[in-house]
Amino acid sequence: MMTTMEALTKQQKKDIRLIGRFVEVYCTGKHGSGGHSRFCLPEGVGEHTLCAECAEFMAYAVARRLKCPLEAEKPTCKRCRIHCYNEANRAKVKEIMAYSGKKLLLRGRLDYLWHYFF
Repeated sequence: MMTTMEALTKQQKKDIRLIGRFVEVYCTGKHGSGGHSRFCLPEGVGEHTLCAECAEFMAYAVARRLKCPLEAEKPTCKRCRIHCYNEANRAKVKEIMAYSGKKLLLRGRLDYLWHYFF
């Protein structure tokens, strides 16, 4: 997609996988499973089945994560002093995280609880 696996840091891969998982759960829950296609993340990170709207958001989220200037001391996005997302996409990611976070916790994914609070 945008960059090779070697160019991605461990933290970038982790963050992209995390947002990808959240977007996939949101997309499946809100948009159903019809009309979805594979969305490939940067090499070595994975792929998800998303609708066109969610694939567009995911491409935006990956691009913003790769351009983040705070690599060494990167906080979670909600605690960041620099907001990379525009207003509309910031509202969208909040909606996605809230919806998917609840779904994943109900499925027993307690590791996402850590991300939610920290």
